[in-house]
Amino acid sequence: MHKVLKYMLDKTPDMLSMLKNVVEIESPSTDKAATDRLSAFLRDQFAMLGAKAELIPQTTCGNHVRVEWGSGDEQLLVLCHMDTVWAVGETKKRPFKVEGEHAYGPGIFDMKSGIVHTYFALKCFNDLGIKPKKRIALLINTDEETGSRTSRPYIEAEARKSTHALCLEPSVAGAIKTFRKGTGGFEIVITGRAAHAGADPEKGISAIGEMAHQIIKLHAMTDLKTGTTVNVGVVSGGTRKNVVAEEARAQVDLRVASVVEGEKVVSEILNLKPVLKGATINITGGLNRPPMERTPKIVEFYHKARALAAELGFDLPEGGTGGGSDGQLAAALGVPTLDGMGAVGEGGHAMNEWISIKDMPERAALLARLLETL
Repeated sequence: MHKVLKYMLDKTPDMLSMLKNVVEIESPSTDKAATDRLSAFLRDQFAMLGAKAELIPQTTCGNHVRVEWGSGDEQLLVLCHMDTVWAVGETKKRPFKVEGEHAYGPGIFDMKSGIVHTYFALKCFNDLGIKPKKRIALLINTDEETGSRTSRPYIEAEARKSTHALCLEPSVAGAIKTFRKGTGGFEIVITGRAAHAGADPEKGISAIGEMAHQIIKLHAMTDLKTGTTVNVGVVSGGTRKNVVAEEARAQVDLRVASVVEGEKVVSEILNLKPVLKGATINITGGLNRPPMERTPKIVEFYHKARALAAELGFDLPEGGTGGGSDGQLAAALGVPTLDGMGAVGEGGHAMNEWISIKDMPERAALLARLLETL
C-alpha cells in the first residue's frame, strides 16, 4: 500500500471530525456574518499547518480565503467553495451524522468535504516530509453558488499563474469531470400596451402574447445533439384577467457544450425581435461561466490522474455535467483543469445529501499525489 493512502486511511476519523466542524459552521451564500465565521475558522486551520493563509475581505458576501503552501517558480491551483444553498438553522433540522458507510449533513457533498480533503493533503506533506515540486495556491470562495461574481477575478488571476488547476467539487458517481457545459442566464422584459380586454381589446398590445411567441422561439433553440439547452424557467406578467397585459418578464437558463456554440446562441437570444407590432423587448444577460471543453491537455491531465489512482489501487473514470463550477473559469484560460476531484456521494442541493466515507481516504490521497508529482 502506498504510504500516502495508508496515511489517509489512518486519518479517516480525524477527517470526519474536521468535516463535522466544517458542516456545523453553517455558511449560506447570502449570509455574510455566518459565512465569515467559517472563513476565519478555515484560515486558522490552514495557518496551523504552516501555510500562508489570509482572508480576502468582501462586503457583499463572506470573506474568501487564500492559502499558499510550499515554494517554487511554478504554481498549482486548487479551487474550493465553502458556501452552501442551505440557510442557517438547517443543521439543527439535519445535523451531521454517520450511518454505516455514509456521512450526512447540509453542504457535506457540495462541497465541504473537498475542503477537508485539501487540508489533509497538505497535512500529509507535513507529517510525511513530502515536498511538492511546485508551490500550491488554494482559493476557498464564498459565492460559488451565486455565480462567483466577486471571486472570479481572484480565481482568474491565480489561474494565469498556474500550470494546472484542480477543482474539489464532488464527483459524478466517482468519476472526475473533464468537461462541463457553459452556463448563462437572461432576463427578458416585454412592454406592450394596456387596454380593456372586453371593451377595447384592439387598442391593446399583449405583452403576455408577445412573450408566448418568444418562449416558442427560445425553446426551439434547444439542440440535444450539440448539448445546447434553453429553458424559460420563470414567467410573470399582467395585472388582471380583464386587462390586456402591458408588461411581461421571463428568466431564461442557457447551457452550452462549446465556446463556439455559446457565442452563437447568446447572439440569437440577445437579438430576438418582437412578433406583435408595437411590442418592445429588452433582453439582458449572457454566459456566466464559459464551457469547460475536453481539450487534449485536459485529457492528458486526466490520464496522469488515472495512472496515480491505479497506483493507489482504484479506478478513476471520467465524466461531465451540465452544472457549472469555478473549474470552468480556469479551464477557459487554457489551464489544464480537472473538476469533480472531491467527494463520492449524492444529493447536492438535496435533503438526502451524503458522502461515502470509505472513498474519502482514496480521494484525499489522489489529490496529494497529484500535488506532489505535477
